[in-house]
Amino acid sequence: MSRRYRGGFITANPVAPTTSAASGTWTLDQQMQNAGNWPSPPALPGQQAYTTAGTYTWTVPAGVSSICVVCVGGGGGAGPLGGGGGGGGLRYYNAYPVTTGETYTIIVGAAGTSSNSPTAGGNSSFGSILTANGGGAGPRYPNFSSASGGSGTTVGGSVGGGNGGAGGPYSEFGGGGGGGGGAGGYSAAGGAGGAGGGNSGGNGANGVSGTGGAGGGAGGGGDGRDGGIGGGVGILGSGASGAAGAGGSGTFGSTTDGGPGGAGSGGSNALYGGGASGGGDSLSPGLAGNGAVRIIWGDGRAFPSTNTGNL
Repeated sequence: MSRRYRGGFITANPVAPTTSAASGTWTLDQQMQNAGNWPSPPALPGQQAYTTAGTYTWTVPAGVSSICVVCVGGGGGAGPLGGGGGGGGLRYYNAYPVTTGETYTIIVGAAGTSSNSPTAGGNSSFGSILTANGGGAGPRYPNFSSASGGSGTTVGGSVGGGNGGAGGPYSEFGGGGGGGGGAGGYSAAGGAGGAGGGNSGGNGANGVSGTGGAGGGAGGGGDGRDGGIGGGVGILGSGASGAAGAGGSGTFGSTTDGGPGGAGSGGSNALYGGGASGGGDSLSPGLAGNGAVRIIWGDGRAFPSTNTGNL
């Protein structure tokens, strides 16, 4: 017996495509009669990014049973007559098991403020599972120490990521502002900011070569000049490491500021976690980068670089 439907016919008792219910397979008739035994279709690839500082609630979409998450902490702020802020840390977690309908609290760390009283960058986190710490605030005159870069914590699982680079110190001689530290990369730390100098500021440090896009540290300002901001990192997966910023030069504060650190992975999207530049005698500190959190799911996706783009 057969029944007609639009486009053709269907038999009342179709041939079973499989052989044994005992082995965990079912005939088509049995599948039709036992809807609960249909295998769940794999979840389509997807992603969700949070890039504005604040607190959010994320709900696991239907069909999603495993996710990968990356967090970047906010860069540290800096002040006039001060050292550069530390870069935010980066941490990721792969293959974290989840259940449809579960909710998780997400926090995106704010950039540290650049002012007479600079603040550290905020921590970014996914639930209680993954945290990337923000970079430290750049110390101000008469403190000539370096701001620390952000680190991070995880709870088990397949994890990775690097700490943020340290900010460069303010110059005791010549008044040059320190460079901001680069954001952490996917496999190593961000580059440190260069120190302010007398006739010339120090160069920042490169993001470590071949480690998945650590942000380059910015060069410190020359005599009386401002430092350069730290390079940021992207959240679309690893790429080329950021280059160091060139130190500013000058005599009696008359020429160039420090150059900014090169961005880490993500190219024009590498916006997150760079430390602020310290201000020299011109009293003009730069701005730090916000933190970020990104979640991806779907078969065959994993940080640092396996199908991590927007699919």
